[in-house]
Amino acid sequence: MAAPKYTIADFNRDYPDEDACLETVFRMVYPDGVACRKCGQERPHSKLTGRKAYSCNYCGTHVYPLAGTIFEKSTTALKSWFYAMFLMASTRCGISAKQLERELGVTYKTAWRMFDQIRKLMDEDDGPLWGEVEVDETFVGGKLSNRHRQNGEKFHDQMANKVAVVGAMQRGGKLKTQVVPNVRKTALIPLVVEHVMPHATVFTDEAKGYTKLADHGFKHRRVNHSAKVYVSGNVHTNTIEGFWSLLKNGIRGAHHAVGANKLQTYVDEYAFRYNHRDDAEPLYKVLKGRVTKTRHGRYGRYAPLDTAG
Repeated sequence: MAAPKYTIADFNRDYPDEDACLETVFRMVYPDGVACRKCGQERPHSKLTGRKAYSCNYCGTHVYPLAGTIFEKSTTALKSWFYAMFLMASTRCGISAKQLERELGVTYKTAWRMFDQIRKLMDEDDGPLWGEVEVDETFVGGKLSNRHRQNGEKFHDQMANKVAVVGAMQRGGKLKTQVVPNVRKTALIPLVVEHVMPHATVFTDEAKGYTKLADHGFKHRRVNHSAKVYVSGNVHTNTIEGFWSLLKNGIRGAHHAVGANKLQTYVDEYAFRYNHRDDAEPLYKVLKGRVTKTRHGRYGRYAPLDTAG
């Protein structure tokens, strides 16, 4: 039986106002209570009226549960942030910042920034893939028919306006996706070695970039698409190609165009929804549980927030 859907009525029941949203973040940041830094021990804390802060009931020391989250220093209402996460988690093909602008009554700049921050929460790593794994690449960008082909132009020249994305999907399991500079073996082989367990059976098409997979301990099976062979027994890449269709249709329909420098976050968004499509827990709650993460590193990735002390 399919898991019950988390509807807008459920959302409004759980988060009727700003205080309810703040209390939710407070409980996530401090699930085991707050150890007051002045008292030196765990103390009960109470919400301060008119402020996004809590105060120790004994000494009055303040704690700010939004510090280190994607809501820090944001003047946008918390309920608007929660609603944006609800929409991103609930729509199968994604939703544009322009649509959020219309629904929340915020500026486009604010809506886009909210989505950009939420997408960073969708970057996940659940460990290596194993068993039977399909690996395939695709190109995201403008249609070749919209370009004026030059005489003698080669395939790689035609791909100059596109960005390559490689995906590895464990049959019956998770999907991993990554934007790559090219689809040569120097880019593809290290990616498979990093994300797929040794001795796994890897299914690919006939692309030359995969020719050395067997040298790295993988059982390599190929399907020859150029000969119009798409399935040979259990040898195919149809599952990962189905995801590429979902990704491209979503980008084309909801976003129209995506900059190369932001494509990885959009790919992460679609992969996150795909990986959690059968979760018993509503996807919105899975995403909401990640807001208690703090930025670190060069690329603004997120890591668990240390709430001790």
